[in-house]
Amino acid sequence: MAEHFRIPEHILDAIAAHRQACRDPMAAFFYDLPVLAAQGGAMKAALPPGVELYYAIKANSEAAIIDTLAPVVDGLELSSGGEIARACACSTPRPWVLSGPGKLDADMHEAMTRGVEAFHVESLGEVTRLQAIAASLDLVQPVLVRINPSLPADLSSRLRMAGTATPFGIDEAQLADAVRAVDDAPNLTLVGFHVHAMSHQTCGQRHQRLLSSYLERWPRWRALARHPEQVIQLNVGGGIGVNYLRPYEQFDWPGLCQALGRRLAAMHEPPLVRFEIGRFLSAFCGYYVIEVLDTKVSHGEGFLVCRGGTHQFRLPAAQGHNHPVIHLPRAPQRAREGECRPWTVVGQLCTPKDVLSRQQQLQGVAVGDLLVLPLAGAYGYNISHADFLCHPRPDQVFVRDGREGSAPETRSHRRAEPVR
Repeated sequence: MAEHFRIPEHILDAIAAHRQACRDPMAAFFYDLPVLAAQGGAMKAALPPGVELYYAIKANSEAAIIDTLAPVVDGLELSSGGEIARACACSTPRPWVLSGPGKLDADMHEAMTRGVEAFHVESLGEVTRLQAIAASLDLVQPVLVRINPSLPADLSSRLRMAGTATPFGIDEAQLADAVRAVDDAPNLTLVGFHVHAMSHQTCGQRHQRLLSSYLERWPRWRALARHPEQVIQLNVGGGIGVNYLRPYEQFDWPGLCQALGRRLAAMHEPPLVRFEIGRFLSAFCGYYVIEVLDTKVSHGEGFLVCRGGTHQFRLPAAQGHNHPVIHLPRAPQRAREGECRPWTVVGQLCTPKDVLSRQQQLQGVAVGDLLVLPLAGAYGYNISHADFLCHPRPDQVFVRDGREGSAPETRSHRRAEPVR
């Protein structure tokens, strides 16, 4: 599988330069920012009229990632007070919305004082709290009601956020009550609806049918409002999956956009549609690079014990897949002459669950070689349990220019020592 990946020369140069600067065996992330910008630009260019693209920064909220995407996308989607701070520090100010269950009053207050565009409300209780905060600030706050709609089973994916019992949104059967609650709140104004039904969606045609099911219900949802003419937005979330095992068989984003454009053009008073994409924007720019510390065979299975592990790159364990692995030998000639056999790639943790990939066919692997795990730009380091066993945190290297000799920026995550 990994033979289908080609690591760009400027990333190889950045890896080599970083390794020379490391005193210990290396474990680090490398992000190709020009590739990130190109992915964002291509996705934005494919959108039909009346459709917007927001970046869901939960996928990767590093400052360099946000700064690269902000000039390209229409806005940002946030889900915590910490993400508010990161978005507001962006070098290119963008509109942003606040989503997610369990919002703190302090976060909602801060969001209003810092100019949040809209809130996605998740419950009737949240409507009550939001009204009280908006009244205390003497503001009229736009909101979208997040809907948990009923869905046919054939539109499901591996990770369902709606169509079943979840903490997310308001059941479609209770939508009229939720709309009435917002309409009765003098400091809130309903501007639309939010539906994020599933994640890891890899079938473009299935996602087309999912969006069509929302648009079919849009007139009915909108008619529930006291002032339907003010209800103009339909936020369809994200959930576009990445094919980690077959990189050239990715989700057909242009096809989805073309189908959506035709559907909107045929509607009377279509909504302003907004996507909130995370993984499909940032995954392709990232590489996790680890050094082989030991090779061993246990009960007939070969193991490559590497610097790092799932405490730095939790994605394969979270996704339940064997991540593709690219071998960068220290001595290429020796590697070409070495044995080709299956290896299980593991990290340094004291648990058998610290597995990044199983049964990878690699040739001539030796201690000191590097292994590269591509497609590491989303939900990799930022969802990992980095403090487990108190290992050092990995460096993150942001490669800003594809030209040979360009200087990457490195962000270190070394643990701060206490002041004595």
